[in-house]
Amino acid sequence: MGLLEGKVAIITGASRGIGKSIAQRFVEEGASVAFTYRSSEEKAQALEKELAASGGTARGFKSNAGSLAESEQLIADVVKAFGTVDILVNNAGITRDTLLMRMSEEQWDEIMEVNLKSCFNLTKGVLRTMLKARSGSIINMSSVVGIQGNAGQANYSASKAGILGFTKSVALELGSRSIRCNAIAPGFIETEMTEALDPDTVQGWRDGIPLKRGGTPTDVANACVFLASDLSAYITGQTLSVDGGMRM
Repeated sequence: MGLLEGKVAIITGASRGIGKSIAQRFVEEGASVAFTYRSSEEKAQALEKELAASGGTARGFKSNAGSLAESEQLIADVVKAFGTVDILVNNAGITRDTLLMRMSEEQWDEIMEVNLKSCFNLTKGVLRTMLKARSGSIINMSSVVGIQGNAGQANYSASKAGILGFTKSVALELGSRSIRCNAIAPGFIETEMTEALDPDTVQGWRDGIPLKRGGTPTDVANACVFLASDLSAYITGQTLSVDGGMRM
């Protein structure tokens, strides 16, 4: 049996990158997965087929995690399709990087809606189901820059720092009902987005990491499996840095 056998998980923003790897690992560990996407229906359908071919149960839902109404509808649809929700991974996120002097109100607001408000929307949405079951694991995707900041990412860093405070507050509120809430703070993770960067710049980042490599989406997904499973049954309100020692 897998570590997540019989569990139902919602993963937001999972059609590619880290979210896709989380979906893959969860299915490998026996979970039924409902994942969301905003625009790439082709990638979502491809992931559905891939996970089904591996013997897993997965279904993609087109939903904007930044919208409370759409998030509430998503939860209702998932409960109708799968019966319950045991695990929530708030992974949806975007960047709109620029120096603060040039940053528009729209760039600030969009980041807050997609990265931070989405955590409120989905977490609030699953509470009724998890409280009734008196169990659940909520995992919020933060970032190393939410801990230490980064020039040109005031909006992104603020949203990811907000997730850390949100995580601790939810953990305090729901701990008595055996519902756990933790955050993951990835460092430099090599995805499709980093492939377009200057190779010398990427190598410079690798050289500054104690483990001398960038992380992989699977590295983050494995941390999610740990926090979603009973292996972390006595862990809540914590931030797990997956950064190769980058922030030491």
